[in-house]
Amino acid sequence: MIQEELKKTIEKAIGERAVLEHPANPEHGDYSTSVALVLATKLDKNPRAIAEELVSKIRSEKSKLFDRVEIAGPGFINFFLSRECLFNELTSILREKEKYGRRKMKGTVVIDYSGPNIAKPFGVGHLRSTIIGQVLYNLHAFLGYKTIGDNHIGDWGTQFGKLLYQIKKEGLEKGDLSIQQLEELYVRFHQEAEHDETMEEGARAWFKKLEDGDTEARQIWKKARDTSLKEFEHIYKLLEVKIDNTLGESFYEPILKNVVEEVKKKGLAKKSRGAWIVEFPNEELPPAILLKSDEATNYFTRDLATIQYRLKKWKPNLILYEVGAEQSLYLKQLFWTAELLGWAKRERFHHVAHGLYRTKEGKFSTRKGQTVHLEEVLEDAINRAREIIEQSETARGLPTEEKETVAKAVGIGAVKFNDLLQNPSGDIVFDWDKMLNLKGNSAPYLQYTYARAKSILRKSNLARPSYSHLGPAKFEKEEMDVLRYMYRFPEIVAEAAKLFSPNLVAQFAVELAQKYNAFYNKLPVLQAETEEQKQFRLTLTSSVAQLLQNSLHLLGIETLERM
Repeated sequence: MIQEELKKTIEKAIGERAVLEHPANPEHGDYSTSVALVLATKLDKNPRAIAEELVSKIRSEKSKLFDRVEIAGPGFINFFLSRECLFNELTSILREKEKYGRRKMKGTVVIDYSGPNIAKPFGVGHLRSTIIGQVLYNLHAFLGYKTIGDNHIGDWGTQFGKLLYQIKKEGLEKGDLSIQQLEELYVRFHQEAEHDETMEEGARAWFKKLEDGDTEARQIWKKARDTSLKEFEHIYKLLEVKIDNTLGESFYEPILKNVVEEVKKKGLAKKSRGAWIVEFPNEELPPAILLKSDEATNYFTRDLATIQYRLKKWKPNLILYEVGAEQSLYLKQLFWTAELLGWAKRERFHHVAHGLYRTKEGKFSTRKGQTVHLEEVLEDAINRAREIIEQSETARGLPTEEKETVAKAVGIGAVKFNDLLQNPSGDIVFDWDKMLNLKGNSAPYLQYTYARAKSILRKSNLARPSYSHLGPAKFEKEEMDVLRYMYRFPEIVAEAAKLFSPNLVAQFAVELAQKYNAFYNKLPVLQAETEEQKQFRLTLTSSVAQLLQNSLHLLGIETLERM
């Protein structure tokens, strides 16, 4: 990675580890450091004088990474990468292909993501956790970490007592119920319970039966769970999401008693209004409920058991929870309790919080305020993409089967990229026009740019472009803009994983595509004036296609050879 090599060169020359950034204006170089200003504050000296001294030492290293190093402003040191360095990176992209940017990081990372609830259709509310979590998984695996994904589905709790009660009440226990029927039963329970207070008591009794292992309760529950898992698999297949483990809350039910006993034994639990609670030092956080007043377990109990299992089973260096921002306080309570129990320091857990989905009009919901089903949204996306394809001159001649493949890749990709381009913590606006815009910051724009590059390479009839080591004697500005941006990919990937920010990779892909399209619109590739220019531009095109493919692959978005 060029950035790390340059840091080592600077450290060797001046004995200081410098922070490197990319100047906003490329005329100020490829990298810039304020190390002279930092030292000036420490040493109480003139920063520009220190910068001149540092630059003299850096130049004496005669590094091949840069051909110019300059001082700007009060003491910023700017580096201009050498032609040789940039071309070496170009060679690396073509040689390493999908492995370009990989590292061999050590450590184990567990990522908790998706986590839909059984007995309900997969709601759009779980989409963000699913796709952001999958990208975090992809990034860490790409960098060499042992990465474990865990789909902690909601398949236990008092809500299943309500479902069991309603199923028995309507005499449906022997039939096979669809996911829609299960959802309707749950809704009817709440509607009827408003007029019948005994139903809540009946639901608690049925959940007690479920906890106690009652055969009938377990059989009905298992059928509902199996039906839900089939539905989830269908959605995951559409999204091209694969999660290593689907354990769920019920998996931890056998160890809940031992976990509760450990919390009590270590003096962390106390009785309050009939319930067992965990209090935190100096009342920095409100108490967490360990057991309800009827001794029933809750999310907190089960999530504590989950942490214990993950720590013992996988011995992770880090556990990421990709869940909504509204869970922030709850997760702080959970992580601190794990620390108070002596299981792990809070620093080994991290909450990657995401915001809500919204439409241009406001909250994302049906007219009745119900959950929007994800499958309906994805099918809508595919249908909209299909309409655009039918109107496209370039796609009109494609076989019907290929059109369907393109429609699915474009539609699903548009939904995913619309999310991944934004900071995870913010709310996301569903705007179909922007999401499916072939000229905007969208997945279709990137897919189209990739397909365009591949089309040029096919027309060149070259399996692999060849070029003289340092390319043409003179570069055009648009060529340099692409060349001076591509090498950032490895550092962007590393930064995205470090900051848990998939949007950095998405933004890189957009900017790369914009620079390549500016190059394509200004300079001929196949009709270049000289053979040397043609070969270099084909090389640039091949490298851009590879990096777009690498970026979109990390984001879980399909690339298309033709559009």
